Amino acid sequence: MKNSIGREFNFLSLIRFALPSIIMMIVMALYTIVDSMFVTHYVNTDALSAINIVFPVINVIIALAIMLATGSSAIIGKKMGDGRKESARENFTFIVIVGVVVGIICVIIGMIFIKPIIYALGASDILFDYCYEYLIILLLFAPISILQLLFQVFMVTAGKPTLGLILTIAAGLVNVLFDYIFIGLMDMGLAGAALGTSCGYLVPAVFGIIFFLQKKGDLYFVRPKFDLKILLESCFNGSSEMVTNLAMGVTTFLFNIIMMKFLGEDGVAAITIILYVNFLMTALYLGFSIGVAPVISFNHGSGNHQQLKRIYKICLVFIWTSSVVIFIISMLLSSNIVSVFSPKGTPVYELAMQGFKLYPVSFLFAGYNMFASAMFTAFSNGKVSAIISFMRTFVFLILGLLILPLLLDVNGVWLAVPVAELFTLVVSTVYIIKGKKQYHYG
Repeated sequence: MKNSIGREFNFLSLIRFALPSIIMMIVMALYTIVDSMFVTHYVNTDALSAINIVFPVINVIIALAIMLATGSSAIIGKKMGDGRKESARENFTFIVIVGVVVGIICVIIGMIFIKPIIYALGASDILFDYCYEYLIILLLFAPISILQLLFQVFMVTAGKPTLGLILTIAAGLVNVLFDYIFIGLMDMGLAGAALGTSCGYLVPAVFGIIFFLQKKGDLYFVRPKFDLKILLESCFNGSSEMVTNLAMGVTTFLFNIIMMKFLGEDGVAAITIILYVNFLMTALYLGFSIGVAPVISFNHGSGNHQQLKRIYKICLVFIWTSSVVIFIISMLLSSNIVSVFSPKGTPVYELAMQGFKLYPVSFLFAGYNMFASAMFTAFSNGKVSAIISFMRTFVFLILGLLILPLLLDVNGVWLAVPVAELFTLVVSTVYIIKGKKQYHYG
């Protein structure tokens, strides 16, 4: 039977193939957002600020998982494309084991240094207890969170995106249910929010193990072989996605420090709302890029240049169209979106609305930049992918956060991301033009 990621694609069939990954990323984004909604309504906005204070730690764990998942997925997808299926299975099993070990290391380091970590992230005495009760539980579930992300990506590589979607939706529903039970009914506060999220992680992690233990399809668990070369290649190839998530943690930290300086805890709560909305909106681009990446890797491995050209054109149409739509929606519905997190008329609501006048411009360019980085990862060109991500999330954004607030005060904070995305657009375009001759997609 012809591999589903190697079949002929048109616009609708490619979108349908990527749709499960899109929905998966959106549901994953909703994990934290649902937590924040329950926390805002059942606890207070200081607790909301605390979630954002410790978010960089979660970003580190997610970054490591995404590095392993996306980096190895491109390699495994390419091997499946050129017929080396047994080697692909050995690499897959090995990477999953590595992911569990990395998770355990995160637990040990996090538990030993949890208090200094929280204060180093900028927590005030008012926020410390909130930060501690939320972070300590999520740290304990680090191996599970890594597993669920690995399996979500590998479900697509295995040609089973719909099953991955079902598991992710189930995880989201479990998260909402237990958030309501732990926070709403049992009044457990941020500890309840962390437990609800962790229960959601368990669904794809447990069912992923069960699924890949069955020797069905092209990808499943076999006896692993320790392969340092594959591990290093996967880490290097997925470094751009890791950089993106690490940078998210670094910039979240900077956002928190700057807003605490300008506006105190209410400022941190306001930027938290904006960053959650950004996380949700850009989940569409990330999900689409993850969804089409195995298709690009497979056709690259099989040398189907005609198919690559068609896929590339479809991707550009989808990315630019959705970017404009998301920008319009975010501008028109800004008041409704912010009021979900903070009631109208409150200081946090007013501050977040000021940010919504400037920040959504970034949605016009983010999709193209994220796709460009993911595409080069799919080609196993981790160097170019990492450069795009590094410039976008470290160089341009951090420089913007350090310089623009000095010139424009709080408005400089809101404009840092749009300016970074605009500069990255130039970098992405240059590499995409150069890559056409090498990879034959243009």
